[in-house]
Amino acid sequence: MGLEHRLPNVVTTKLGPVLNWARKYSLFQYPFVTACCGMEYMATSCSRYDIARFGAEIPRFSPRQADLLWVVGTVNHKLAPYLRRIYDQMAEPKWVMSFGVCASTGGFYDNYAAVQGIDKIIPVDVFIPGCPPRPEQVLDALMLLQEKISKEPWEKYDFEAKMAQKRSADASPSDLAQEN
Repeated sequence: MGLEHRLPNVVTTKLGPVLNWARKYSLFQYPFVTACCGMEYMATSCSRYDIARFGAEIPRFSPRQADLLWVVGTVNHKLAPYLRRIYDQMAEPKWVMSFGVCASTGGFYDNYAAVQGIDKIIPVDVFIPGCPPRPEQVLDALMLLQEKISKEPWEKYDFEAKMAQKRSADASPSDLAQEN
């Protein structure tokens, strides 16, 4: 008989799966909408497709409150620094979805002004093809992202461990020799 039989009101599980379950069903999105794909983005949020059942219904218009960045539509070189700044302002853990062919590859805008894929500016987790992508494709991509989130190790976002690694990497060999 394990501990769970002696304490019936206690649930025992591993921390990693619980954290990933909470993360994948509480995605706070930041929509970076620049072009016509915005109409399909809005259609996905309506009652017919109901993105709320995936826990991603509430758009946050502050990057500090969001953990999912939707880049919807064409990004030109003038907007690229602002997109990077928004991405940098988001707290960890953060994910990015490239919505539509223009955000993913530049689309039919093969010219000097359009960025040929936002993955040249920020890391992208999921690409959604189409011009514009159907809401069903968007929901499939969201489920793909949720699957990816559920398989991530939760230690990946451990801030204290990252800071300790950074401090040890910043310490020069002469500093270590002086300590010994």
